[in-house]
Amino acid sequence: MSASEWESNDEIHYLRDYLRLASVHPSPDYRSCVEFLKRQADMLDLPAKVYYPANKENPVVVISWHGTDQAAKSILLNSHMDVVPVYPENWTHPPFAAEMDNQGRIYARGSQDMKSVGMQYLAALRALRKQGLHFKRTIHLTFVPDEEMGGRLGMKPFVETCAFKSLNVGFALDEGLASPNDEFALYNSERSVWRVYFQISGNAGHGSLLLPRTPGEKLFYILDKMMTYRTEQVKRLESDRKLKIGDVTTINLTKISGGVQSNVIPPKMMLCFDIRLALDVDHKQFECKLEKLCEEAGGDIKVEYEQKQPRIEPTATNDTNSYWVAFKKAIDEMNLKIVPQVFPGGTDSRYIRALGIPAIGFSPMNNTPVLLHDHDEFIAADVYLKGIQIYQNIIKSLANS
Repeated sequence: MSASEWESNDEIHYLRDYLRLASVHPSPDYRSCVEFLKRQADMLDLPAKVYYPANKENPVVVISWHGTDQAAKSILLNSHMDVVPVYPENWTHPPFAAEMDNQGRIYARGSQDMKSVGMQYLAALRALRKQGLHFKRTIHLTFVPDEEMGGRLGMKPFVETCAFKSLNVGFALDEGLASPNDEFALYNSERSVWRVYFQISGNAGHGSLLLPRTPGEKLFYILDKMMTYRTEQVKRLESDRKLKIGDVTTINLTKISGGVQSNVIPPKMMLCFDIRLALDVDHKQFECKLEKLCEEAGGDIKVEYEQKQPRIEPTATNDTNSYWVAFKKAIDEMNLKIVPQVFPGGTDSRYIRALGIPAIGFSPMNNTPVLLHDHDEFIAADVYLKGIQIYQNIIKSLANS
């Protein structure tokens, strides 16, 4: 297609309208998103409901296309409305203008993560309904808030509600990542996120002394051991080409604090690490390792957890999972190359899988640089439109399985 054809394409138009809604943290505008999605539902002649599982500032929109067999488990197509902050001075296009260049690249925050996917769901349903099709399974589209903050005000409380349980979900699709080559990344599991604080106490005093068991000494010991473990994981990743980032445990120092004056040894210091535990890590053993580290450092150290997610079983990608069979059938019929792997970050899929519901992360964006959370995030118009066709085939296969 040419630039003029992209400009006049209805689905491109809807996408750009959605991207222009600044649902950006720390103060996302969800109200405009809800009104936009209600209009989309009206255009599709489908019912839309809005729920507030956490509070009135964080809505969940559910658009439903009811199937012919109301007893059959439904298909959930999930996306999130919120996007991460931007630094406009580092963008070559305004981050909420959804400008499109002559090559069809649409620049906007959320163009990859993940407003594009939500709109591809809607576009796929629009095409399928125009074809006069009907399906056995009900299809629910959910547009949730707060995913970029961990889902604490969105999917996490929503899955505990009667409203979610009434959806009777059997299988879910959620976000994946762009792929810079011909392949499509596919995610059937996630690492467990632990945000760990070491609250370190010790002897305080004058900066000219060599006091024993100071907070600084203990901090150095813990930092050295944690970063050594990090180095081991880096070497493991580098030495085995079969491994991807989601297959190893990642550890990163994210906060460090303590002290008020340059010549005074403080009584307390703090270290914070973002840890993503690989699927092969025993959580109890790792927790014991952290506690032992505190003892070895000199004691009087408290370990606190901002997040401490449990291990969640991966979604099966074999014949034991009938939904996977239907998904893979559609993929094979389109001759798409997929690479199943562990998602490196965190998505709302973890809350769905925790219920025992199989879920796959998949964003049909290949030959696209990975720019989520980055400056000049974009999706190409032809890639976006191809993704709509891909979802049509996947939805057809899943909804009639």
